Amino acid sequence: MSQSTVDVQAYLQAYDQIEKEIEGLTDEQLKWKAALESWSVTEVLAHLVDHSIVVSFRVREILAGSEVKLPLFNQDAWVSGQKANKGDATDILTAARALVQYNSLLFNRLTVEEWSKAGINFKGEPVAIAAIVPAFVAHVQVHLAQIRRIKQGESGSLNSSCAI
Repeated sequence: MSQSTVDVQAYLQAYDQIEKEIEGLTDEQLKWKAALESWSVTEVLAHLVDHSIVVSFRVREILAGSEVKLPLFNQDAWVSGQKANKGDATDILTAARALVQYNSLLFNRLTVEEWSKAGINFKGEPVAIAAIVPAFVAHVQVHLAQIRRIKQGESGSLNSSCAI
């Protein structure tokens, strides 16, 4: 069992709020975009899975003792390149939960020393595993707010299109 002060439970529960936020939305609402270059709720969800994949890789790269810079990824290109808006939000959330669960198993095995291991980010700054996990939780919160904004825009768009 991990001896870290990192809140792995908050990491595990990161998607609970998102699931509550999107509960009851239709597929049309999940895929609605304010503009061509904007993300839909479905695309936000896909981005969070992408981010989980990158976090997974970064943590394992640090644990392996790699000295290479931790990878950066072009989030917009990843979302558009995988045609994320054609995906199913339920499937995407299933994948997200699976990655988070799998990573939590690893996190619960880490020692204090392993939590303090660090890699070098794309800016050339050291980043410890203990900082990566809460940063991920905070990242989910940023996108939760984005989902709320998308929902408000979608509601406003529907209301304005019904005006006579």
